[in-house]
Amino acid sequence: MPELPEVEVVRRGLDRWVSGRTVSSVTVLHPRAVRRHAAGSEDFAAQLAGRTLGPAQRRGKYLWLPLPGTGTSLLGHLGMSGQLLVQPEDAPAETHLRVRIRFAGADSAPGDLANTELRFVDQRTFGGLAVEDADPSDPDAAPMSLAHIARDPMDPRFDDTAFLAALRRRSTGVKRALLDQTLISGVGNIYADEALWRSRLHYERPADTLSRAQAALLLASAREVMGAALAVGGTSFDSLYVNVNGESGYFARALDAYGRENEPCNRCGTPLRRAPWMNRSSYFCPRCQKLPRPR
Repeated sequence: MPELPEVEVVRRGLDRWVSGRTVSSVTVLHPRAVRRHAAGSEDFAAQLAGRTLGPAQRRGKYLWLPLPGTGTSLLGHLGMSGQLLVQPEDAPAETHLRVRIRFAGADSAPGDLANTELRFVDQRTFGGLAVEDADPSDPDAAPMSLAHIARDPMDPRFDDTAFLAALRRRSTGVKRALLDQTLISGVGNIYADEALWRSRLHYERPADTLSRAQAALLLASAREVMGAALAVGGTSFDSLYVNVNGESGYFARALDAYGRENEPCNRCGTPLRRAPWMNRSSYFCPRCQKLPRPR
């Protein structure tokens, strides 16, 4: 599933190619793609037609484009395989094209924007789009359904002090805490393993046994690794994650832990291990990231 760096790459693409444009028509080709829009496909299309899309924003793994003057936003989640692509209107339809959004005045749009449209493509249909009311209590006017989603570590409003205190109160394993989107958003399996490797922490280390310095190092490591991934377009292991222009990210070449079972640790040379964890896998160095003794 795309994590914070990948979703941020998509957000930047939307902000460049889509924000400020006015929707002329919407075609929903698969109702599951808008299942989160309770009023259905026709209402989804009607809510967008004639509306201008505001600046693209993100909270963790969620994206939204405000619809100025309406108190609503177009909300998107990529799920496991969702793609938001900017394509020429006459480009062949993708095999798993679910929603097509066309814009008014395409011929007069500047430069490369002319005659392009926004497409939502999703092979597994775990992602989706919806038009939602904005949360009036949120300074970013995020959609109401995101009220329970914490800010992410790249967010200027992220509260380091509050997060570190909350993390150190958790008795659960530290990786489970990192993946709790009500505590910190945007961190998924890949970047959790990478941050833990950089911090020399075992994924099952109880969070409430961390010193403040260890917790702070973990947060700094998460920021560092996600910033590095963002700089090269995110992590692509297959063709399912791409940016709005259909390009893959290259951070997979720089991973220190994730996906490197039996390869030597880049720090000590010990072969890395993979362990089943919560229907996923955890990758770690058995020498650098030792499991602490039971309390």
